[in-house]
Amino acid sequence: MAEVGAGSGGSSSSRRGEINGAGLSSMDSLESRWVFQDEDDSEIDDEEDDDDYDDAPHLAGVDSDDEDTQDQRLIRTGPRIDSFDVEALEVPGAPRSDYEDFGMGRKIVLAFQTLGVVFGDVGTSPLYTFSVMFSKAPINGNEDVIGALSLVLYTLILIPLIKYVLVVLWANDDGEGGTFALYSLICRHAKVSLLPNQLPSDARISSFRLKVPSAELERSLKIKERLETSLTLKKLLLVLVLAGTSMVIADGVVTPAMSVMSAVGGLKVGVDAIEQDEVVMISVAFLVILFSVQKFGTSKVGLAVGPALFIWFCSLAGIGIYNLLKYDTSVLKAFNPVHIYLYFKRNSVKAWYALGGCLLCATGSEAMFADLCYFSVQSIQLTFVFLVLPCLLLGYLGQAAYLINNPSGEEQPFFYSIPGGMFWPIFLIANIAALIASRTMTTATFSCIKQSTALGCFPRLKIVHTSRKFMGQIYIPVINWFLLVVCLIVVCSISSITEIGNAYGIAELGVMMMTTILVTIVMLLIWQINIVIVLSFVIFFLGLELTFFSSVLWSVTDGSWIILVFAVIMFLIMYIWNYGSKLKYETEVKQKLSMDLMRELGCNLGTIRAPGIGLVYNELAKGVPAIFGHFLTTLPAIHSMIIFVCIKYVPVPMVPQSERFLFRRVCPKSYHIFRCIARYGYKDVRKENHQTFEQLLIESIEKFIRREAQERQLESDGDEDTDNEEDTSLSRVLIAPNGSVYSLAVPLLAEFGSSSNNPISEASTSEEVTADVPVDPSISDAEHGLERELSFIRKAKESGVVYLLGHGDIRARKDSWFIKKLVINYFYAFLRKNCRRGIANLSVPHSHLMQVGMTYMV
Repeated sequence: MAEVGAGSGGSSSSRRGEINGAGLSSMDSLESRWVFQDEDDSEIDDEEDDDDYDDAPHLAGVDSDDEDTQDQRLIRTGPRIDSFDVEALEVPGAPRSDYEDFGMGRKIVLAFQTLGVVFGDVGTSPLYTFSVMFSKAPINGNEDVIGALSLVLYTLILIPLIKYVLVVLWANDDGEGGTFALYSLICRHAKVSLLPNQLPSDARISSFRLKVPSAELERSLKIKERLETSLTLKKLLLVLVLAGTSMVIADGVVTPAMSVMSAVGGLKVGVDAIEQDEVVMISVAFLVILFSVQKFGTSKVGLAVGPALFIWFCSLAGIGIYNLLKYDTSVLKAFNPVHIYLYFKRNSVKAWYALGGCLLCATGSEAMFADLCYFSVQSIQLTFVFLVLPCLLLGYLGQAAYLINNPSGEEQPFFYSIPGGMFWPIFLIANIAALIASRTMTTATFSCIKQSTALGCFPRLKIVHTSRKFMGQIYIPVINWFLLVVCLIVVCSISSITEIGNAYGIAELGVMMMTTILVTIVMLLIWQINIVIVLSFVIFFLGLELTFFSSVLWSVTDGSWIILVFAVIMFLIMYIWNYGSKLKYETEVKQKLSMDLMRELGCNLGTIRAPGIGLVYNELAKGVPAIFGHFLTTLPAIHSMIIFVCIKYVPVPMVPQSERFLFRRVCPKSYHIFRCIARYGYKDVRKENHQTFEQLLIESIEKFIRREAQERQLESDGDEDTDNEEDTSLSRVLIAPNGSVYSLAVPLLAEFGSSSNNPISEASTSEEVTADVPVDPSISDAEHGLERELSFIRKAKESGVVYLLGHGDIRARKDSWFIKKLVINYFYAFLRKNCRRGIANLSVPHSHLMQVGMTYMV
């Protein structure tokens, strides 16, 4: 019979691709193997057939629920309708963003909050941009000032405005920004993830929204095929993503150091007695305060500091207009780009050195994209175009006008250009703005780490959600204090603004280049726009960023190498975690239990069915984990109802609650064994406690069974139910992949109804448990069987729910390379030992937990 079931209380299911390959995999299962290959297992669990899912025709499948004979058979049932696919097609579309339904008033408030969260970094760049530039290329005349100003103006226009605001922000993943959001977007359109836990059913999630909007489809398909078939390209793509993310984290270290040091450095202008050591000490105190208030959340802090940033931008514009009118309006000719050429012609190598300082005017550009999860695209675009950019341009123009008449003020042009009576109020506002700016890349770092954790590229950490309304607003305590420690090391060891500025440029350019490459792939694969536009984008912006990068790398020996070392360390942590997780998952897939072991394990192991529900947590999205064999061989009993629960993150920001669960039966009905995949997006938060999760699960499985019964009634009248067929054939012994020996003389999970002397027979099957259900002659046998099974589930729930957790560790084989042993046995083992255990997210009382460990040799 065709297996068709319902989804959960919101469960949805989609396995169109898995069924498309059913016929081929079923045929393959007839080949001689050491165990009988279960047909249900072959359809769902054989990962080697995944590539055929989307293209193979619908073929007749094998009903694993209704076939429990010794020999495997193909049963003709016609085109098979899969429960996963049916459920997914009936689920309404999910909302695209938290901000879609906001009115204009709410959007204005959001735009106001962006000042305190998104634009603090780029807003404080006038504090140090000219200082760093002129420390590398001193002023030798008015033309040098105008040339440097022209460089700054066009850098602001090209990178933050054109590249990020007009292009990159639109490459968001349903409101999520950052390098991992781009990677998730690419993974959704092409199978490029190295972790082999993808299911074709994932493509039925409504937020996937796969489209083919243009005539460039053929080129897009060729790129998709090339990415999917080349392991080298998959690894290269992952390396680019991890490199970009490590630079974002490094940016979260150097941004506070640079912003706070520059702002506090203004004391040397206002108070002659202040030395650099005092500036460093005050900066350290400010940084400690800054990281201590991170836990209060983005919305609260953003709304509180929004007015301060608004005053800061107005002050920038006001000071700029004042200096333009007082000193020299001729600096407006810097909008002519020919002055950039003249600047390089006069200064040559020094001008090239100054490029690293010039880039600092665009710092915070990546924050606009990485912090996108906190706000909407429109709010960021409006705020930047109509407030931030004009104020920044006026601020730089005013500083240049001052320097033309006072070239000696090149060390601190911003503070020297402040009108005398306004110095201390502006100094106070500048320090507040610097503290706010320091939060910008810190919040971006939190977002990137959460995304990378969900996609299997960062060890699990405690994540605190600081907003009930916006799920993207988070705080990660461990990362917060880790960034503080490294930031203090940078401030104390590199006290020069010029050296910190160079480190700043390295981190900023690293992530900018990775973003350019990933957005180019998005343009080719997803947007499918004209190739000329794509080439123009990548050649121009990547060439521009490589030019800047060559400038900052030339000065890497001055102390800024520290930030490169930090970025490399973060890259290695992410890569090792991903590598170890991939090896562990692949090993678990290879050693998973086959279905015949599940059906025919011998009762001489001493295992019986006890009342209750056992939730077996595992990471496998396909098949039964080998660690379940350890449960069977070490425990005296298993529960009368078993559900294999896999909590899986898919490459979408959010999975609607109505599409959360996927269900399948494992073995025939009377075994009461199910597989459940609980799917979450990388932006989702698991807020439900264990009681709520259990209730959702039970409600979902009841709906699944009801839907299954309805679909079975639509099948042909000639189908026979063979669930109760007993296997009385030869006694055999099977050896599982994990080395355990199983006797198959008597089926472990068979019916115990005939054993009247069995003391636990009433807990063994739904028939015994539900014997007290009255038989109404007016209802059919199918309806009566449905009610018996539902009654069985309710009684099992009343008996209690136990969480069976399997901890799988990996060790390198003795004949492995030395580097592999070092990485797996020490580095990955250290990360795994010190990361947050999966049990911490379940909030389950210890009295309801049972854990078994298993070590795999890889």
